[in-house]
Amino acid sequence: MLLDPGMDLTLRPMRYPDFYERYRAAIRNTWTVEEVDLHNDLADLARMTPQERHLINRLVAFFATGDSIVANNLVLNLYQHVNAPEARLYLSRQLFEEAVHVQFYLTLLDTYLPDPDERVKAFAAIEHIPSIRDKAEFCFKWIDSIESLKRLETAEQRRQFLLNLICFAACIEGLFFYGAFAYVYWFRSRGLLGGLATGTNWVFRDESMHMEFAFSVVDTVRAEEPSLFDDELGKQVTLMLEEAVAAELAFAEDLCGAGMPGMSVDQMRQYLEYVADQRLVRLGMPRRYGSANPFAFMELQDVQELANFFERRVSAYQVAVEGNVTFDETF
Repeated sequence: MLLDPGMDLTLRPMRYPDFYERYRAAIRNTWTVEEVDLHNDLADLARMTPQERHLINRLVAFFATGDSIVANNLVLNLYQHVNAPEARLYLSRQLFEEAVHVQFYLTLLDTYLPDPDERVKAFAAIEHIPSIRDKAEFCFKWIDSIESLKRLETAEQRRQFLLNLICFAACIEGLFFYGAFAYVYWFRSRGLLGGLATGTNWVFRDESMHMEFAFSVVDTVRAEEPSLFDDELGKQVTLMLEEAVAAELAFAEDLCGAGMPGMSVDQMRQYLEYVADQRLVRLGMPRRYGSANPFAFMELQDVQELANFFERRVSAYQVAVEGNVTFDETF
């Protein structure tokens, strides 16, 4: 089974071809940071209000470390315990994509924060910005929760691993990053920061695929070991998402303050609750909040072949590979 201890090294016969196809799809969506043009963003930044500049500075400070945390958990925990070579192929590709995201955010900081002292503060955000530190501590808690697990021998150990996997899929990639993306697309809806929006489109697509891969691992484990998915696991996942929503809402209070046209703490709370419910539904669990999405501009992100007037090409472009290539896969 997928979470059996050990290290299967044989790709044939392939036990989980869906994971291999996800790996191939990720290869087709290769992009590089050098393709993102941020130069026009500088003029937008120059005419922003102090509150808007505070928001964007806090946002890039979070981005500066967020994907590094995800990459560390991927290497230290996920790769070790997902025992299928085709799944580890995808995780290897995901690690590359996380590195590209880190490079993108490094480029953002170098471009948006020309003052070296400001950049140093941004990179050290988890040490001196409480709203970012709280989110990082939430992540570290779940990384540390399985640090001592070397082999998944028991049902309880498998549940511990599943909680870590679900946390990074539903709460970190599926909630923290989705919250951050909403700020980017709010700026884009106002005709601002087109370069940031272009790069974020490609990061968004990557993160959506990472999240869906993790959920497909959960689906596979549920099919193989249904007894692991008891009421207690459901309660733990719901509590985890409640904690994630609270941490992300504190970040929103830091970024938004008294609010700006089309972006307020109350709207972000509704959006985060809506996203949290979407993650619970995907995991086959009851909704917790029942909130609706207040951001019409986020509905556009459900469309794969999205091309807006900022972009030089569609955000869901694919590079050529051998074999059958389709352009209508679900976002």
